Amino acid sequence: MSQSEVKLLEVKDVEKIFNVNISTFKKKDLHALNKVSFDIYKGTTLSLVGESGCGKTTVGKVILGLYQATEGSVIFRDKDIAKLGPSQRDNVQKDIQMIFQDPYSSLNPRKKIKTILEQPLKIHTKMTKEERKEAILSLCDDVGIDYSYLERYPHQFSGGQRQRIAIARAMMLKPELILADEPISALDVSIQAQILNLMMDLQEKYNSTMLFITHDISVVKHISDYIAVMYLGEIVEYASKKELFANPQHPYTKMLFSTVPDIHTPLATESVLKTGEIQSPIDLPIGCFFQNRCLYKDKNCELEHPDLTDLGENHLARCPRIGSF
Repeated sequence: MSQSEVKLLEVKDVEKIFNVNISTFKKKDLHALNKVSFDIYKGTTLSLVGESGCGKTTVGKVILGLYQATEGSVIFRDKDIAKLGPSQRDNVQKDIQMIFQDPYSSLNPRKKIKTILEQPLKIHTKMTKEERKEAILSLCDDVGIDYSYLERYPHQFSGGQRQRIAIARAMMLKPELILADEPISALDVSIQAQILNLMMDLQEKYNSTMLFITHDISVVKHISDYIAVMYLGEIVEYASKKELFANPQHPYTKMLFSTVPDIHTPLATESVLKTGEIQSPIDLPIGCFFQNRCLYKDKNCELEHPDLTDLGENHLARCPRIGSF
């Protein structure tokens, strides 16, 4: 069995419901995640893609333990970690690390870079001071951080430099799984490709696995092995990168792809722009969650919620009308 066929993480029917205030005296359930399931294979990158509000960041926070799942399981190294709190995750925490979206807020402004990078080693290893220093300098070489940076504070760096530091911190413990939540969206376009290439180089060097969370289809095409498209808290399509880009099936996936500008279609088509915004995850419809924006819906789409259908070649899609449009 090859490395890419070994499951590192299994997410099974995960639900996350928040009880939120909708008025002074009334609360309702907000369904952030609705029976989300997927596997991540060792040494590969799975990208979660969708618009803001679709639940992709919530998935990352459930895996990381920042949120406890309402229902479902997250199996990591044969152990269900879905409902474990931060204090109960000591044995797995060092093997799952996150790279956050905003490098400006993810680094402690009161601590020097040396202290920020050394802290994970102090907490999770028994390295001597000299060994910690060697580990820090080695990773500085890997991520392109000059040694002189170690005596400075985060506010003294640009956004791209800060994200390199945040990546170094995440990689310091050589984690098995990296959760990258929109890691380049806050950066200048000129820097984004550098950071993406750095992440891919580090993944190969350290044999790590990645869950990459983004709304940017062009980035997904560059970095992914597999892609899961999310809409309103559920996965609506899943396939390998090659298969999904060659043969997108769900109307929402097609809509996302049509909004990617290129030399032939520099702007989104008018029909896509008319499809409106993602609806509230409060009071979800009985039928298909995408029905209010779908160009191909019929009356049956309002009556029954569709399941994920296997289209072959490990390509799944959640639409009963596939093949009819």
